[in-house]
Parts: sequence; structure tokens; C-alpha cells
Amino acid sequence: MKENYRLMMERTIAELRKRDEHPRLLLHSCCAPCSSAVLEQLTEDFDITLYYYNPNISPEAEYLLRVRELEKFVAAFPAKRSIEIAVGPYEPERFYAMAKGLERVPEGGERCTGCYRMRLEKTAEVAREGGFDFFTTTLSISPLKDAQRLNDIGREYAEQVGVPYLCSDFKKKDGYRRSCALSKEYGLYRQDYCGCIYSKMERDERLSPEQLNNG
Repeated sequence: MKENYRLMMERTIAELRKRDEHPRLLLHSCCAPCSSAVLEQLTEDFDITLYYYNPNISPEAEYLLRVRELEKFVAAFPAKRSIEIAVGPYEPERFYAMAKGLERVPEGGERCTGCYRMRLEKTAEVAREGGFDFFTTTLSISPLKDAQRLNDIGREYAEQVGVPYLCSDFKKKDGYRRSCALSKEYGLYRQDYCGCIYSKMERDERLSPEQLNNG
């Protein structure tokens, strides 16, 4: 039976509210648009540090652009509790080593699973080192990301580091639609590919020459 990760998150939050607790959450962020609706859902109940660790993103200019957009959004967003940003190291060599031999695997396959693991493992380590109460990722807000895989991987690393993973499926209850609306409201750059060179190549293969030239 498929687990309802959204309901699991809501139950966790309900318990926190009952105890009047506001734990520290390390929230892995892939970009500002995905983070927007997630922060809106979580800022009332957690003190949040956004952890931007995405060695998959290519080229470096795209990586830096997403950092700036994240900073722009957080500066403008009326958060109910504190939000900080921590930018991790840019380590594209780690991603390319992980993806070797999987370059032509379609998006959503084994390469993406390895990418989830790489980013969540690092987030879990930082959560332990920083004494956080929970960690999770914004990735599940995307309709293209497998919430079950993300939560399974997150819980696996949670056991290893001793920091609970906040189970979640942020796309539920119109989360993805809300992220699109907030992106428009705040004028955020919204990329049209996951971030890695292979997803960009896959996107480019679907576009006509005219669309590529206009992009």
C-alpha cells in the first residue's frame, strides 16, 4: 500500500503544535520556485535553514543564477519564523562520477535516483553536524520527482545520521500549482529543465530549432 507522505507530514506538524514546539529544519533546496510554496507551508512551524547543495546543476552560471533567485525570494518573502540560507560547495565532479555510464538514461531513472542520494546524503550529514531536529527536501514538489523514492532515501539516511527525516510530498494539495503562482508573483526565474546537462540535452531534443534559437 502506497504511503501518504503528505498526511505523515501533517501528523508530525500537528504533534509539534500540540507541544508548542518549533524545531530547526534543514531544508534542501533545488531552486527558488520549488522552495517558495514549500516555505509557505512550513515557515509557521519550523525555524528553517535552506541548504542549497546541487552539484548536478550545469553550467555554473545556471547554478549561480539559482542561488541569486533563492536569495531574492527569501529577502522578499514575509516569513512567519526565521529563514536562513546556507550554500553548499559546488562539486560537479561528484555528479559526473555518479552519472558515469548513465548519461543516456531518461530523466526519472537510475541517474536521478543517484542524484537524489547524493544530495540527500550531504544534507543529512550537514543536519547532523549542525544539530538540526529534522531535514527534508523541496524536490517532491515537482510532478517529475518520485516522492516515494525521495522519502525512502531520506529515511535511510536519517537512520544513519540520527536526525529524523520530515516525510513529505509537497506537490499534494496543489503545492506545485502554488509554486507556479508564487514564481509569477515574485518574478522568479523558472528554469525549464531539471538542472543537469543530461536533462538539458533531453529537453533540447524535444524542441524544434526555432524554439532552441528563441530560448
